[in-house]
Amino acid sequence: MTADGLVRCPWAVDAPGSTIYRDYHDAEWGRELHGRDALFERIALEAFQSGLSWLTVLRKRPAFRDAFAGFDVDAVARFTEADVQRLLGDANIIRNRRKIEATIANAQAILELPTDLDTLLWSFAPARRARRPKSVQFVPAVTEESSAMARELKRLGLRFVGPTTAYALMQATGMVDDHLAGCWVAKALDGG
Repeated sequence: MTADGLVRCPWAVDAPGSTIYRDYHDAEWGRELHGRDALFERIALEAFQSGLSWLTVLRKRPAFRDAFAGFDVDAVARFTEADVQRLLGDANIIRNRRKIEATIANAQAILELPTDLDTLLWSFAPARRARRPKSVQFVPAVTEESSAMARELKRLGLRFVGPTTAYALMQATGMVDDHLAGCWVAKALDGG
């Protein structure tokens, strides 16, 4: 239980004086998200998180939105080498050339998809669990569905979309809801 009296998933507890994890947990994580640009943002942020703390990405999220044109797929797909250099010089974001180039390439690949991004991603959403996990040890890092999603996204030209990243994307966008039994958000989503 936290200072506000609410029980949350254990990872959502912030350091004193910070509410970034709590706010993300309470308002976004596990909630259904649709729309090409919104889903592209989550793909990009999950890629930038690879090998780093999610807290680092959340703190830099406003700067990422500024740097990547609000994650407008059409705009990012037109980024050039000059934009890559601009982004590499932006201390407010994670300056990793491979991840920056992957984000641009992913925007270009999304424009070439045979179907819209929303339909494609959500086609991998598994059936809702009968019961919520009781602890984080019962929350997987990879599933059959996330592995299939990763394979298909890679086949379609997207980068930094491995099975673990795909599962994190599924969690972040509500394709799976891994709020633990007892979490106040789980109770609210379940109508309790």
